[in-house]
Amino acid sequence: MELRVVEGDLLRQPVEVIVNSWNRNFIPHWLLIPVGVSGAIRRQAGSQPFREVRKHGLLPVGAAVLTGAGRLPYKGIIHVAGLNWWWTANRRSVELSVRNALRVFQEHGFASLAFPLIGAGTGGMSQQQVEELMASEIQSQSGPGQVLLVRYRKKT
Repeated sequence: MELRVVEGDLLRQPVEVIVNSWNRNFIPHWLLIPVGVSGAIRRQAGSQPFREVRKHGLLPVGAAVLTGAGRLPYKGIIHVAGLNWWWTANRRSVELSVRNALRVFQEHGFASLAFPLIGAGTGGMSQQQVEELMASEIQSQSGPGQVLLVRYRKKT
């Protein structure tokens, strides 16, 4: 896998699919106040991807499921359960989220994927720590495809 680290907005990356760090489905999407990556996706894609992910029920930490992209120009969104019951992330949740998102990516034959920094921000981990964990996990995987690791930066 080819890994590139870029700065910018996840929702403006030239890829086939994007990853959303989700809440394991233990709080319904319609009760949540949209924040972070999920909030940006909901505002631009609409609620359809979140209604689809809800059908999968309670997700174990690190699980990954594919949905449509709603109004976004992607072939899909891979939602990962990157946070635990206490809305925090840890090494295990980040590594499992990356590993399972890449499994879904490869199973569906996508050519390119963009990840946010899973567990940074709401998850309470530092961006540097998350970036190192994610890069290591991505580089340990084999197979074709381009993977972008996106450091969020508002477009000015």
